[in-house]
Amino acid sequence: QFDKAGVGQNLSPRLIWSFLMFSQEVLILIEKVILEIVTSLSKDEAPVLVLPNRSSWANVSFDNAVGLQMTSGSSVTTVRSNCSSSVTKFGHILKVLSTIYKLVQSNVYATKRDIYYNDTQLFGSQRTVDSIVDDISCMLKVPRRRLHVLATSKGFISGDLCYLEEDSTKVDCHSNSTVNPTNTKYIPPTSQNRHNIVSSAKFVLIVEKDATFQKLLDYDFCTKLCPCIMITGKGVPDVNSRLMVRKLWDTLHIPIFALVDADPYGIEIMCIYKYGSVAMSFEAHSLTVPSVMWLGLLPSDLHRLRVPEDALIPLTQRDQNKLTSLLKRPYLACQPAWQREMEMMQRSKVKAEIQSLASIAPDFLSRVYLPNKLRYGGWI
Repeated sequence: QFDKAGVGQNLSPRLIWSFLMFSQEVLILIEKVILEIVTSLSKDEAPVLVLPNRSSWANVSFDNAVGLQMTSGSSVTTVRSNCSSSVTKFGHILKVLSTIYKLVQSNVYATKRDIYYNDTQLFGSQRTVDSIVDDISCMLKVPRRRLHVLATSKGFISGDLCYLEEDSTKVDCHSNSTVNPTNTKYIPPTSQNRHNIVSSAKFVLIVEKDATFQKLLDYDFCTKLCPCIMITGKGVPDVNSRLMVRKLWDTLHIPIFALVDADPYGIEIMCIYKYGSVAMSFEAHSLTVPSVMWLGLLPSDLHRLRVPEDALIPLTQRDQNKLTSLLKRPYLACQPAWQREMEMMQRSKVKAEIQSLASIAPDFLSRVYLPNKLRYGGWI
């Protein structure tokens, strides 16, 4: 079965044994859930499922070394089989649990999209499956990848990096790689399982937007200044992108910088990489990178560089509400420099995209802004 899945080839007996033990633990946890349901039915009681509440800030504590993590005594949501408002969700959870059990038992992997298309009428939307899988992962206290459920990757990575896949396939992320004419690699859905990582990169640059990422690639940024690795989650990062950044940090021990728009949503995206999110706080230890530093675009840069006014955008009411919400986040207390930048944005009532630097000069970002920031320590 390992060979069928393409996972066991070229793995050591020790790794295979470890893999089998993890799989067995997952199966036992699912069996316990089903046993409780059967026990309730045998007592002529309506079965219930108890899920930690993944949407409440009250269930989250902040640790500067970890980020946002779910507390042990968190409040729960009860999904009842005899309640009209939750019986559908109860059925969805059982269906996905059944699918996961079969996947783990047969050592086969599936994407969340596969699960949805297996019964579109039952689930109704992809979002339903996404939420249910995360609920199950949180309920069982098992990372999603251990459930054999993968998410389709959307992030890109490029730069001074080579690693081996689980099946010992070598992946070369260098921009001059002849294997990949687009100079990028999709971030794999099992980013935590990369091994034999080889890199002489001096830093990792997280880029918020794909357009900026591609522009820096066109300039060959990863080699012209100094060896580095660039990664983009193309907006709000998926779990795979976050896992990859965490893996690089754990393995390479090099600085991690973030390049995001000078607006509330860009700042929030950076905070997700650094501190995590409430919804995924139960996996904080494998997803957050507390060492992430804000390289740009800083609100203070707009004034310092005299970015033309016609390149600045007024904050909308939605922007202002988001900014107010961010300033109340628990992690801002240990980031006074970030707080000052956000308060500056709040006072000026303007925001700017990274592309606004092109109003100074078309290649200002790649030739002037980033090199100077990296040389002279222009991050916070």
